[in-house]
Amino acid sequence: MKGGKKQLQKLESRVRELEAEVEAEQRRGADAVKGVRKYERRVKELTYQTEEDKKNVARLQDLVDKLQLKVKTYKRHAEEAEEQANVHLSKCRKVQNELEEAEERADIAESQVNKLRAKSRDSGKEEMPFLLSHRGDQNWSLDLQPSSKLTIS
Repeated sequence: MKGGKKQLQKLESRVRELEAEVEAEQRRGADAVKGVRKYERRVKELTYQTEEDKKNVARLQDLVDKLQLKVKTYKRHAEEAEEQANVHLSKCRKVQNELEEAEERADIAESQVNKLRAKSRDSGKEEMPFLLSHRGDQNWSLDLQPSSKLTIS
């Protein structure tokens, strides 16, 4: 039985070794399950974060599109305002030119009136009363006497 006892001890030792290996394998398996669960949570977190990032990108793209529309609208308004300013500037220049021409015509008419006054004085006649009046865009009228009129264009 000595041989049987030794063999029994070997077998018991072998059983303990195998039990230790099983226990170690179970720990590794449990650790592996923990690791898998940890990575599954991480995958879920990253998936959620990716979805949130996609939503944010979509919101930002929508905002960019709206801002681009506003920029186009502002550019169009600026161009329209510039066109209108050019029209007003052109009208202003035209009115300025018309004013200068009217002032020039008024100066010429005043000069002619002064010449007529001087001529009237030089001829020894009484000074004739007259009325200088503006009629329309370019015509000036000089009333020398109640019955006669001189028109200056």
